[in-house]
Amino acid sequence: MTESNEKIERLVRELLVELGEDPEREGLVSTPKRVAAALRYLTSGYQSDVEKLINQACFEQETTSMVVVKDIEVYSLCEHHMLPFYGRCHIGYIPRGRVFGISKLARLVDMYARRLQIQERLTEQIAYAIKDSINADGVGVMIEARHLCMMMRGVEKQNSMFVTSSVLGVFRTNPPTREEFLSIINRRRPDM
Repeated sequence: MTESNEKIERLVRELLVELGEDPEREGLVSTPKRVAAALRYLTSGYQSDVEKLINQACFEQETTSMVVVKDIEVYSLCEHHMLPFYGRCHIGYIPRGRVFGISKLARLVDMYARRLQIQERLTEQIAYAIKDSINADGVGVMIEARHLCMMMRGVEKQNSMFVTSSVLGVFRTNPPTREEFLSIINRRRPDM
């Protein structure tokens, strides 16, 4: 166990006491250790960077056709309450001579999602990382998510969906390109 995990474990133990719990009772004895490990995993995006993540998984390809990956699962922690938000991310881009290895887009989403986040920033970080990494002509990113900070506390709205989008390059300047992207991501597919 690292020194930083030991400190997190101590803090979780103190938190349990402050909440009126007994950290020595059977169900809670290992909770500080589990919470520390979970938090390390859920915030592991701080230890990643875009260049290493992409790791030469961009390929020369002379195409200007739109590339879309939709329904990438997103799990993150809101920075205001450290409660989860989860949903789907849809990505589209128009390459300029270079394309991503397909799994790298999902890994890019995870890298930024595994940080304390707000959905607006998460959406933009993904879009700019894609645009900057391959000098894409345009990028569109949309995230649809449910936030537990709204569902289980505060206003307690169970069915609300928060939608954010970031459109760059031709996705912003060319309405038909943006419409094509929206049409593709809104098209529901039959179960495969």
